[in-house]
Amino acid sequence: MNGAVEAANKNIKRILQKIVDNHKQWHEKLPFTLLGYRTTIRTSTWATPHMLVYVTIVVIPAKVEMSSLRVIQEEKLDDAEWMRVRQEQLMLIDEKRMDTVCHGQLYQNRIACALNKRVMFRQLTPRQLVLKKIFPYQEEAKGKFAPNWQVPHVVHRALSGGALILAEIDGRVNTMPINSDAIKRYYV
Repeated sequence: MNGAVEAANKNIKRILQKIVDNHKQWHEKLPFTLLGYRTTIRTSTWATPHMLVYVTIVVIPAKVEMSSLRVIQEEKLDDAEWMRVRQEQLMLIDEKRMDTVCHGQLYQNRIACALNKRVMFRQLTPRQLVLKKIFPYQEEAKGKFAPNWQVPHVVHRALSGGALILAEIDGRVNTMPINSDAIKRYYV
């Protein structure tokens, strides 16, 4: 959730930078920036944040002053009719939110497919020699000039999903699996 807030703040800051001159009186432009941010359709959900919260399309202030068709229609409704229309809108909340969830999942699948096209899977088989990466939090990481890879290991077993069980050169098998991203082939 924290990442989403940081991304939103970054976008709001970017919008503010475009409409404010020399960082002066940015606080006066903030309401317009927030309105613009909340009423912009997101690619991932095909909905605006305002639509997800209030389940209705936002009416911007200019449309209220220069009456739009929607404002005129709502003004002509009597209270009972307005309540009925609003209740119908509220009943559609779950349907609209489900559509948004589906759009979000489709968007994530499209992004994953686009990124996975560039991934080249390594086929490591048992008895191949490999080097294991030394991570900064390991004891072997001694500083800037220390080696980045441990002495050669032997692939003992390849597990599903790219995990490997490694063995030392002398034959001792490590019980902890390691991701194949932290392994590179060693050629003698």
